[in-house]
Amino acid sequence: QLQASGGGLVQAGGSLRLSCATSGRTLRNYVMGWFRQAPGKEREFVAAISRGGGGTYYADSVKGRFTISRDNAKNTVYLQMGSVKPEDTAVYYCAADERLIVSSYSVPVQYDYWGQGTQVTVSS
Repeated sequence: QLQASGGGLVQAGGSLRLSCATSGRTLRNYVMGWFRQAPGKEREFVAAISRGGGGTYYADSVKGRFTISRDNAKNTVYLQMGSVKPEDTAVYYCAADERLIVSSYSVPVQYDYWGQGTQVTVSS
């Protein structure tokens, strides 16, 4: 019930906004995360946001360039990607969990629910 969208081809230095919409669940009950996986690599943490949106957390590799946000009324989480680099190329996944504590936000196996992924390709 997580649907990620917004991926595509973008030039280095450009911007892209990913969305993750939920259905059948009340988004405000869930910690939401974005992860990405490049070919031949492990899935890695990108960003997470607390249930109320007051806490946001980022991987060092995207800090200052990406922004995670949520609109609980629309049951949607966003990842605004800016100043993108070729190394940002990956399939991006959104994930959700009801019980996470902050120390677990960056750990993929701690999330119970996953979207199908959306491809982001950054050309140099």
